[in-house]
Amino acid sequence: MGSESVNQAQQAAEQAARTSYGRLVALLAALTGDLALAEDCLAGAFEQALLSWPDGGVPTNPEGWLLTVARNRQRDIWKSSAHRTSDPLELATDQGRDAVSPLDDVDPDAIGDKRLELLFVCAHPAIDPGIRTPLMLQTVLGFHATRIAAAYAVPAAGMAQRLVRAKRRIKNTRIPIAVPDQHDMAGRLATVLEAVYGCYAISWSTQDGLADEARHLAVTLAALLPKEPETWGLAALITLSLARAAGRSETFVPLDEQDVRGWDSELIAEGEAQLRRSSMASAPGRFQLEAAIQAVHCARARTDWPALHTLYSALLKLAPSLGAHVALAAVTAHTSSPETGLEILNTLSQADRFQPFHATRADLLARIGRDKEAAIAFETAAALTDDESLRAYLLRRAAQHT
Repeated sequence: MGSESVNQAQQAAEQAARTSYGRLVALLAALTGDLALAEDCLAGAFEQALLSWPDGGVPTNPEGWLLTVARNRQRDIWKSSAHRTSDPLELATDQGRDAVSPLDDVDPDAIGDKRLELLFVCAHPAIDPGIRTPLMLQTVLGFHATRIAAAYAVPAAGMAQRLVRAKRRIKNTRIPIAVPDQHDMAGRLATVLEAVYGCYAISWSTQDGLADEARHLAVTLAALLPKEPETWGLAALITLSLARAAGRSETFVPLDEQDVRGWDSELIAEGEAQLRRSSMASAPGRFQLEAAIQAVHCARARTDWPALHTLYSALLKLAPSLGAHVALAAVTAHTSSPETGLEILNTLSQADRFQPFHATRADLLARIGRDKEAAIAFETAAALTDDESLRAYLLRRAAQHT
């Protein structure tokens, strides 16, 4: 096999993993509720693809090929005596009966999108609330436990263990993988919205295409639950954020220095329309407020810092978070003074591994002439990001103050 065919196979597999991982896992887990088994079988299918595709060529429908191979692996495991004896009798009997035809009605050439079903499954009350969103990020949206742990600023090993326990919980309690009724759906919605936003936030820096997937899920959720204001708020938030991504280049440029002419005016208009639809609520929710913040940025000829200060203050009262505190400190530096912004940062705890904290602190220190401290903070921020363009920018700023 030539290097070109190997590269083509690898690129096709990577593309399938980015765009179809969650759909495939959801389909494979639909009948058994065994997420770990679905993931293992799919991983085996990807391994087989990397061995087969360089010689045989990339199939016309890589996702369908992967589903078929993973489904066959799953069937073999169901039939194996080792698997039957390792599960409770009732479960083994059920799986043995279905083993001859599980997923046979699924057309590999027309794979549907069952990710929303699996998102709501992961938000089931039987799952520990603290692991629901990370579980969705890994199982449905395909993020590795290491990236999820970094987003939550916790050790990767601990996050991986909690995810394994959550999947075992779904299997052992026989939680059905199906769309819940409207009442249960509304009760689980907040966690699902958080996961979709997490997908967008984590993928923003890597520009790996998952941000577009997050937008698709957000818009789909809004259409599914049109009377829920926060679904439209999330759709608006992601849409308006992606409108600004249209002007991104390989070189990092701070938001307030970006050329607005490079932004996507059609996405801005769409996001603003979604934001208006979200205003049906008497009091705005978290995602509506964050969408309004993005709308201020998108509408600017000059940034309206007082408006941003009002919105972030409201956001902190409604949904306090480390990110919102850091953002308010940055905005306060413009509405009041860099020193006042630093005072806000100095009150924050558990921010040692939170990259935006160090980047914001570095910028404020530089603005008041504390160069040595600023350089150290810029270097710390650079070490905490996976975004190569952002790391280069932060290291340049560090060198300017050394």
